[in-house]
Amino acid sequence: MLLQLNFQMENLRTRILQTALILLVFAIGGCEDESNSTQSEINQITEDMTSGTWKITEFIDSGDDDTSDFTGYLFTFNSSGSLVATKGSTTYTGNWSVTEDSGDDSPDDLDFNIFFNLTNQFEDLNDDWDIVTHTSTKIQLIDVSGGNGGTDNLTFEKN
Repeated sequence: MLLQLNFQMENLRTRILQTALILLVFAIGGCEDESNSTQSEINQITEDMTSGTWKITEFIDSGDDDTSDFTGYLFTFNSSGSLVATKGSTTYTGNWSVTEDSGDDSPDDLDFNIFFNLTNQFEDLNDDWDIVTHTSTKIQLIDVSGGNGGTDNLTFEKN
């Protein structure tokens, strides 16, 4: 009787370990799919943005429409991470990237990061923008300021 009880306990342990292992494999597999999906989306946005030149068709800074500050500028997003804004003979250089959001939002959110080391209207573009929508010809971005709670909207469209 004792031997049979030990055998049943050993079978129970084996089944519990097998079940835990199966659950672990599914959990890891699900994370890989999500990670692959996020990386695939980052790759697609990067491919779209590095194709051609772009212009700002909307820039709303805390309720003020400042789109005209960027009229005539063409933006080139290079695969190296550099960003060039050109209007005639005026050129400004910055950096850009698309990354997974590290904030408190949903882990699926992506950030569109822009940085110009300038103290003019281009410094207003510096942020880790949340991507609202994106296609191969248009990307809409938003940022809610942590300081004053103002909302900024930025839209680039392919030229």
